[in-house]
Amino acid sequence: MEYRPLGDTGIKVSSLALGTMTFGQQNTESEGHAQLDRARDHGINLIDTAETYSIPPKPETQGSTERIIGTWLKARGGRDKVILASKVVGRSDNTWLRADGSRTRLDARNINEAIDASLRRLQTDYLDLYQLHWPDRAVPLFGNKASDRARGSGEGPEVAIEETLAALGALVQAGKVRHIGLSNETAWGVHRFLLAAERGIGPRIVSVQNAYNLLNRTYENGLAEFAAREGVGLLAYSPLAQGFLTGKYLDGARPAGARSTLFNRGQRYEKPGTEAAIKAYLALAAEAGLTPVQLAQAFVTSRAFVTSNIIGATSIAQLQETLDTLSVTLPAEVEEKVDALFQLHGSPAP
Repeated sequence: MEYRPLGDTGIKVSSLALGTMTFGQQNTESEGHAQLDRARDHGINLIDTAETYSIPPKPETQGSTERIIGTWLKARGGRDKVILASKVVGRSDNTWLRADGSRTRLDARNINEAIDASLRRLQTDYLDLYQLHWPDRAVPLFGNKASDRARGSGEGPEVAIEETLAALGALVQAGKVRHIGLSNETAWGVHRFLLAAERGIGPRIVSVQNAYNLLNRTYENGLAEFAAREGVGLLAYSPLAQGFLTGKYLDGARPAGARSTLFNRGQRYEKPGTEAAIKAYLALAAEAGLTPVQLAQAFVTSRAFVTSNIIGATSIAQLQETLDTLSVTLPAEVEEKVDALFQLHGSPAP
């Protein structure tokens, strides 16, 4: 396992992180514990979760993932060996996330309630990394247009970035959070958070967690430069494009027990042009003597701007297959062919 700097924090995180959003719906508590054990045994020290997990978000399962991680931490110990990351939701109309039934916003009241609830569920008194799950303002999210978000974001003006950062700073001062990061963010948003920190409003962000995979390389345009120039690297999620890059959903297939079969939430990877791109990358993997998982995962992990590649699985076998990609290095000729396919197909699933 390679360990990479998390910004200028002095913390080094594993090049693979364990994503846990399946814990509580697709995975039971014991299965979640087994995944955490396997990940730790292979050197993974970064565990990523969120207050809204498990996915898909529902009132009856909200917080279940954090609770499962919390019981694992209590049973196994070694909290100081784990880099624990969670997230507070951005602006939404989901009224079941807060005790008073109000819409969520990235203001101090919401952030304070969210962090205290997460810490209780996780059975810890601090988080190593606390991230904004998505912005308070309307931006393109999860494959949707910014205008779609604006129409469904409820009433009231957006919370200013400076106000949000000041609230996060208070958590750092209180010792509840060590460092802060963003998620599903744009280059403009990253820039504004960095400027606000320079003005002394709050702490500096150390990471951005965005989708990044062979079907969605939009992070390279504008955001990737922050890793080299500002030390703000990418925590890449969805490296297998919700499983679409394995080929299991080709030609409309819906395997039993698969996420898109169960929840019908794969529209981001069903847009025009995605299937043609998937077939091209599958053909390249076969030509290179690689599995689809090896090609997709090794591509993400090896990018210079990636701090950690957040992997996820619903079975130990799937998890192990991804862990085994740590031994895969893409030859230069494969890298060249990946870039050639990117020229043809671009990012069909932003």
